[in-house]
Amino acid sequence: MKTKLLFTLLLFSCFMYSQKKEDDHIVRKKILITKTSSSPKIDGILDDAVWQNAPIATNFIERNPNNGKPQADSIKTEVRILYDDTGIYFGAQMYDPTPNKIAKELTERDGINNDDFFGVALNGYNDKQQSLEFVVTAAGVQFDAKLTTDGEDDTWNSIWYSGAKINEKGWAVEIKIPYSELRFPKSNVQEWGMNIFRRIQRIKASYDWNFVDNAKNSYTLFDGVLQGIENINPPTRLSFTPYFSTYVNSFDGKTTSSFNGGMDVKYGINDAFTFDMTLIPDFGQANFDNSILNLTPFEQQFSEQRTFFTEGTELFSKGGMFYSRRVGGEPSRYPVTNDNEEVTEYPAKVKLFNAFKISGRTKKGLGIGFFNGVTQKMEASIFNHETGEARKEVVEPWTNYNVLVFDQRFNGNSSVSLINTNVTRDGNFRDANATGLLWDLNNKKNTYKTFGSVKGSWVMDEGTKFGTKAETGLEKIAGKHRFSLNGNLTTKDWDINDVGFSTKTNFANYNAWYGYRILQPTKTFNNIYLNFNLNYYHRLEPFIFQNFIFNHNNSFTDKSFRNFGGGIEYTPFGQNDIYEPRTFGRHLKVPGYFDSWVWFESDSRKKLQYNFTIDYYAFDEKGRNQVFTNLGLRYRFSDRFNVNWSFNPSFSNNETGFAGKSDTDIFIGRRQRNTYENALTSKYTFNEKTALTLTFRHYFSDVTYKQFYTLNQDGGLAETDLFNKNLNGTYNAWNVDLRFSWWFAPGSQLTLLYRNATSNYLEMSRLNVTKNYDMLFSEPTVNNFSLKLTYFLDYNRVKSWTKKKNIKS
Repeated sequence: MKTKLLFTLLLFSCFMYSQKKEDDHIVRKKILITKTSSSPKIDGILDDAVWQNAPIATNFIERNPNNGKPQADSIKTEVRILYDDTGIYFGAQMYDPTPNKIAKELTERDGINNDDFFGVALNGYNDKQQSLEFVVTAAGVQFDAKLTTDGEDDTWNSIWYSGAKINEKGWAVEIKIPYSELRFPKSNVQEWGMNIFRRIQRIKASYDWNFVDNAKNSYTLFDGVLQGIENINPPTRLSFTPYFSTYVNSFDGKTTSSFNGGMDVKYGINDAFTFDMTLIPDFGQANFDNSILNLTPFEQQFSEQRTFFTEGTELFSKGGMFYSRRVGGEPSRYPVTNDNEEVTEYPAKVKLFNAFKISGRTKKGLGIGFFNGVTQKMEASIFNHETGEARKEVVEPWTNYNVLVFDQRFNGNSSVSLINTNVTRDGNFRDANATGLLWDLNNKKNTYKTFGSVKGSWVMDEGTKFGTKAETGLEKIAGKHRFSLNGNLTTKDWDINDVGFSTKTNFANYNAWYGYRILQPTKTFNNIYLNFNLNYYHRLEPFIFQNFIFNHNNSFTDKSFRNFGGGIEYTPFGQNDIYEPRTFGRHLKVPGYFDSWVWFESDSRKKLQYNFTIDYYAFDEKGRNQVFTNLGLRYRFSDRFNVNWSFNPSFSNNETGFAGKSDTDIFIGRRQRNTYENALTSKYTFNEKTALTLTFRHYFSDVTYKQFYTLNQDGGLAETDLFNKNLNGTYNAWNVDLRFSWWFAPGSQLTLLYRNATSNYLEMSRLNVTKNYDMLFSEPTVNNFSLKLTYFLDYNRVKSWTKKKNIKS
C-alpha cells in the first residue's frame, strides 16, 4: 500500500507540474538612479546637497493588514537612491504626523522588538530567488538577513553603514551598502531586483514600494527593478577578524585561567562565491544549552550557538541533513574497561581544529556550498586500582567532516538540490556518508507546487549499514484555501547521526492538510488562520499500525492586535509505540487521547505584554493525563530596559515508559512526572552599540515510579515483582549569564561574560523546595569570567590607510 500511494503522489506531482504554464503578470516598478561624485554623510539627516536631485521611490502600497491599499499621504514614504564607485546609498524620509509616537525600542544588533523600521531588499541577479535585506529601526539598530524562497536567514551578517533620526516630519534613515557586501554579475550595466519596505508599529502596518500580494507565499517574487548602475568595479572582498580571549574558571575549589587567540578569514573568490574560514576557533562564550531530564528513546537536540556555524547557513540547512553540533560534539566512543579499571577523565567535547566553507550562487541560479571541518584526537584517562597503572585510550580520532550542496533554482520559485555529507575518522573508528536529492517545483503562477526527496545513508562500522528516506507530495500554496497531500517513509537502517540528526525510523506516514486564511481584514479580525490535519502512521518492518491522528488548529488576530487560538487533537484507535521498548520488532500499546489547548498573547505594543498556553491530554485510561502550561510576562520599563519572565510547569500522570531489560524481558514502568522551568531575561541597552544582558534559567524535573510491568508480545503489560530497581530521580539545571557587549566598530565587538552554573541528578524524588535547593547548591558550582575581543579588518580599508601614509611621507 505504501509503495502504491507514494508512486501515485509522485505521478500526480509530475502531472501537475507538466501542465501548461501561464504568465503571472506581476507588475514590477522601475527606478533609474544616477551616480554621484560626492557621498552623503551617513547620519540620518537628509541635508546633503547630493540628495536634492536624486531619483525618488514613493507611492508605497500596504502589505498588511489591508493588502493592496495605497499608503496615505500623511504617512507617505520617499526614498532617494544614488550610487558611486564604492557603494549604493539610500536616503529615506518616513512621514508621520505624530513623531512622538514613533516606536523606537533599543535592542542589540539584529534585534527588532517594538520598533518602526525601514528596509531594502536587493537582488543583484534579478532572478526573484534570493535577496539581501538591510533594515534600520527608528532607534538606529541594524538588522540584516538573506531572503530566499525558503524564508529569511537572519544569521547572515554584513558590514554596512546607517544612521536614523526622528525629525519634525517623522523620521529619516540614511544607508550606505558597499559593493563588497552585495552579489551581482560582472557587467558594465547592472539591473537589480529591489523592494523597499517600511513598518509602522503603532498600527502594525507594513508597506512596500512594489506591491506584494499576500495571496502568494513568497516575498521575493514581488520585487521591482533598480536600473542605472553602470561601469562599477567591485573591490576585493577580503577581510580578517582576529580574536583574543581570556578565561578564569573556578570549580570545586580549583581556579584555572587561559588565554586564546585565533582568526576568521572571509574572501570573495569571485562575484558569486565566498570563502569563510575559522582558525583555532574559540566558542567559550556561546550561550548555554537548555538541558532537560530526557526519558525518551532519543537524544535531545540542541540549537547551534556558535557564530561560525550560524552565519550563512541557508544552503547547508537544505534537506535537514547537516546538524552542525556534531562537529566538535561528544566523542564517538566510551572506553572499554575491566572490573579493576575506572575512567578518571573523559572529554565532554571534541576540540575543533579548523573549519571552512565556500558558498554562493551563480547568475544562472546554481547555488554551491562546501563545508569542511577537522576535529582533534581526544583521549580518556583510565586508572587500574589493582595495579596502580594509568593509561590513555582514544575516544575520538582525528576526524574530517564535509558537506557538499548543489541547489539549482529556476522558473522564479522552483529548485532541485543535491546534498552529500561525509564523516571520515582516522583508524578503525566508524565512518559515514549520506546523499539526498530534493525537488520543489512550482507552476508559473506560483499557486501549486510539488515537492519531494530521496535520501540514502551509509554507515561503515564492521560492515556497511544502508538506509533510505523518501518523501513526495503536492501542495496548493496560494489563495484563501490551501491544501497539501504527502507521503514519506524512513527505513529501519536510516542513520545520519554522525553529521546529521535523525530519530524515528522504520515507519511510513501519509498526511492530508487543509488550511484557510483571510486575505483582507474583517470587521472583527485582522487575521484568521484555520487548518485541519489527518496523519496515518505504520511500521514498515514488520508491518503494524502505529497511529491515526486528527488535528485542528486555529489562530486569530483581532483589531486590538491580540493574538489567540487553540485546537484539538484526537487519536481514536490508540497508538502502538514502536520506539519506547528500545527493541526491534516490539511495541508498547498506548491508549488513545483527546488533546485540547488554548493560547493567548496580548498586544505587543503595550509596556506590559503577557501570554499563556494551557494544553490538556485526556487518555482513554483511568487516571492518565498530561498537562502542559506556559506563562510569559514581558515588561518594557523604557525603550532601553525590559524584563522577560517565563514559567513552564508540566505534569504527566500515570504515563508508561521504558524501565530496563533483562535477557528475557522488557520492563515498563508507570510513573508520575512533574517539571518546572523558570527563565528570566533582562536587558539594558545603552545605545545601538552597547548592551548589558542577564539570562537566568532553572529547570527542575522529578519522576516517581509507581508500578513495574513486563511487556507482552502484543504490546500489553503484565504486573511483575521481578524488577525492583530504584528509578526515582530528580534533575536540576541552573544557569546564569551576565553579558556586556560593545560593538565599538563595524564588525568589531568586545564581550565581557560572567557565568554561574551547576546541575545535579538525585536518585530520589518529591523533595520539597528547600531541600531541593539545598542539595542543588551543595554541588560544585562553575564560576567563569571571560573577556573576548574581535576586530574586523577590511583589506580595502587597510590598503587605503597604507596609501595615505605613503602620500604623507
